Amino acid sequence: MQTVHTSPFSGAWYPNQPAALASLLDEAFERSRQRTGPFLFPNGLGYVTPHAGPQYSGTVAAAVYRSLEQQKPERIVVLAFPHHGGLRGMAIPDVETISTPLGEVPIDREFAPGFARVAEDQVCDHSFEIQLPFLQRAVPNGRVTPVYVGRTGAQERRAAAERLAAAWRPGVVFLASSDFTHYGRGFGYTPFPADSAVAFHLRELDFECAETAGSLDSSLFLETLEQRGATVCGSGPISLLLDVMNLLGGDEIYQATLDYQTSGELTGDYRQSVSYAALGYFRRAAFDLDAPDREALLDSAGETLRRLRQTGAREAMPARGGSPALQARRGCFVSLHQGEELLGCLGNCQGRKPLAEEAADLALAAALEDPRFRPAAAVPGPIDIEISVLTPFRRIRRVEQFRLGVHGAYLKLGGHAGLLLPQVALNHEWTTESFWQALSRKSMLGPRAWRDPKARLSVFEAQVFSRPGLPGQS
Repeated sequence: MQTVHTSPFSGAWYPNQPAALASLLDEAFERSRQRTGPFLFPNGLGYVTPHAGPQYSGTVAAAVYRSLEQQKPERIVVLAFPHHGGLRGMAIPDVETISTPLGEVPIDREFAPGFARVAEDQVCDHSFEIQLPFLQRAVPNGRVTPVYVGRTGAQERRAAAERLAAAWRPGVVFLASSDFTHYGRGFGYTPFPADSAVAFHLRELDFECAETAGSLDSSLFLETLEQRGATVCGSGPISLLLDVMNLLGGDEIYQATLDYQTSGELTGDYRQSVSYAALGYFRRAAFDLDAPDREALLDSAGETLRRLRQTGAREAMPARGGSPALQARRGCFVSLHQGEELLGCLGNCQGRKPLAEEAADLALAAALEDPRFRPAAAVPGPIDIEISVLTPFRRIRRVEQFRLGVHGAYLKLGGHAGLLLPQVALNHEWTTESFWQALSRKSMLGPRAWRDPKARLSVFEAQVFSRPGLPGQS
């Protein structure tokens, strides 16, 4: 057993001087705040983080490590892999400490029983060691357990996931180390030309892969990579992470995209580009707004409608006050009712603006632009406001994974797509069958389109809160 291993990536992939490395990390954390805002979902169970040099993927990786800095986990299990191949199964490096310019990181080899130990020089790889300076900055007191994932079958991966899930307790977080698409002749992967549309095609491909990861179905994820020929280098660690997440919560866990960027965007050269994604896995409750934030959004929508109806001013009034959670970009819908009658309902699956601005914009749109109804602003009498803030979507294979009255759903087939909120089923006293028929019709498809093998089905949940029409609205 080797006692201390000095990381060979120091001085090559990042500076070998502590001050320069600390400054590089600080800059990455600050750029992350500027890109994604101050709010961080709490209490993540697992994350996917990239592993290129910090000058390339560091900003995206910092979205994960800022979350860990807030979360302060006691133990971090890093699922990595050797790029050179050669490892069969899974193993923990047999070393006590790994040294970087920021100090030494003790390696805890006892957390995950049943894994083989292997000499450090047989697996030493940047997929793990590039994470260490970030961990030293974000969670300096956290205990670190690396698990290198080599060639494995589904049964072996499932058995490993069961060991890791059984060892989980509050304070443990799992990280899967992976970059996404490796595009260009140097990687032997050019499914589309490096023209003006390459950034769009890369994003579409990366988000399709990430979407299937959000299913927590490792077989669906791997099937998608195979079908697209996608060059996601850490497919093994991600697949193991998905199996662990499935065991820890299954359909109570949702994947959030924390950040995404490509090296082509950074360098301006897409002829050879690597994609970086930061993904987080959270229990349902992490996406709920607290009462003051809900009131702030209702105040914002109510004041916007009041001004519209009294003065004709089409001015969205952003939410005042509230927590940083209102700066997050979230899927959101605003519905306007008068008694049982729906006057308008419009929203976005994914937020275009921070919630503090989005709710007011959508209130205006629901009052003026819903093509199904006459403008709600012209309807006399009080108007009730209902806001639905969505969780991220989760892909499903079968409608049997849908829970009526709990899940909303999104259907996409060809160039058609549609969405129904979870409360719609309760309002109409629908069955599961009638819900999906209605969603198919809303998507401008035949009533059985949801049964088409090519249809993409996703579910989500919504936090729904409302306020009755205020006296004086007229």
